[in-house]
Parts: sequence; C-alpha cells; structure tokens
Amino acid sequence: VQLQASGGGLVQAGGSLTLSCAASGRTLGSHAMGWFRQAPEKERELIAAIRWSGSPSSYYEDSVKGRFTISGDGAKTTVTLQMNSLKPEDTAVYYCAFTPHPVAFTSTRHYRYWGQGTQVTVSS
Repeated sequence: VQLQASGGGLVQAGGSLTLSCAASGRTLGSHAMGWFRQAPEKERELIAAIRWSGSPSSYYEDSVKGRFTISGDGAKTTVTLQMNSLKPEDTAVYYCAFTPHPVAFTSTRHYRYWGQGTQVTVSS
C-alpha cells in the first residue's frame, strides 16, 4: 500500500487547513486509515482515524475533538482531515497511515503503512 498525503502549510491561530491522503495498491478488503502527528521532541500520536465498517466509525484524540473532522470516500481509498480552530500547539508533522486491521483502528501499533509527512505550522 502506498499513501500520498497533501495539504498542510502555515496558518494563523484560529484558521483552518485540510489534509488529504490517497491510498493505492492493495487497498481491497477491510482496513482503516488514520492521521498521526509528531511535534518536535514528542512521540508520534494518533489524532484521528476512520474505518468503513464497525461502530464507532471514527476516532478522535481528546485534544482535537470538536475541531478536527476525518472523512473518507466511498472507494475507501481517500481520507480527508479538516482542521478548524487551529492552535499553535497543533504545529507538527502530520502523517497518514493505513492498517489492515480495522478492529484495532485506535491502536497505534497496528498501522503498517505510512505516507510521507506534511508540515502544519500554526502561528500565534
């Protein structure tokens, strides 16, 4: 599976950005996709994830709940992360990822494929 992320950039606090991730390759079958981020000197963390079967269908880390929205297309190959009300502490490199284990879509260690990171910088 190959993942191509796009979006990101520089925005002022309170602004919005949209990240997209397109998966290709062996994407048939059940899977889930997620967005991670890694700030300087911090561990990579899962902030949002989506799966197309099972309930709940989405997951959000507490710090982004109510501000970020993850969505997926019907082909189950593209996910979008709409980020609103951005804060300086959202500054990080953002990565999309793919897991063939949707049951464990909130578990970081089950994500097997990764896209290239994209920088998000929020200025105060």
